[in-house]
Amino acid sequence: TDMSVVITGETGTGKEFVANAIHLKSKRADKPFVAIDCGALSKELAGSELFGHVKGSFTGAMADKAGSFEFANGGTLFLDEIGNLSYDNQIKLLRVLQERKIRRIGSNQDVPVDVRIIVATNEDLRDAVRQGRFREDIYHRINEFEMHLPPLRERGDDVVLLAKFLLQKFAEELNQKVKGFTPNALIAIRKYDWPGNVRQLENRIKKAIVLCDRTLVGPEDMDLFAE
Repeated sequence: TDMSVVITGETGTGKEFVANAIHLKSKRADKPFVAIDCGALSKELAGSELFGHVKGSFTGAMADKAGSFEFANGGTLFLDEIGNLSYDNQIKLLRVLQERKIRRIGSNQDVPVDVRIIVATNEDLRDAVRQGRFREDIYHRINEFEMHLPPLRERGDDVVLLAKFLLQKFAEELNQKVKGFTPNALIAIRKYDWPGNVRQLENRIKKAIVLCDRTLVGPEDMDLFAE
């Protein structure tokens, strides 16, 4: 469907990966998937990145620029950490969601866009609405369907399956001869709570593959004995 989706979960749980999977299973799969990290953009830069600008509209605007909505036209726009979007840009976003048109900064001309919106957040948007930091009308507009990604510590044996998959993937990419984990490593992986979630697991496995001088990775190779 073209329903907007809100993906919630802690940092590192794979929200962008899931958003891309939703896109690839949709009728828009042959169109662009554009990801924007709202948390990394300043108030001024966010408006330009999302909606574009025309030459001379502000200091440094040396040429016309298309925004992410135009780049994603026909496809999916993924807005990560949408709770960090400034109030002014929230108003502009609401207009786009309602009218399916964008207006570049400094322009008086509307540009039609056909974009499916998927957003992600590691905070409670309902709480942000109650505190007045996030507009309630936008929340209800984007929250047509909600998915929650549990942290690794709540996924049971999934963390072991994921670790085995990642080890095989990274061993091939790094051209290393590591074949698997020792039994003690698998026990340590299962017991550890992984506060950084999938991203932390990936980094530990990559480091272990590079440093390990054996065919099986032990818990010491992943610094799990020290936890």
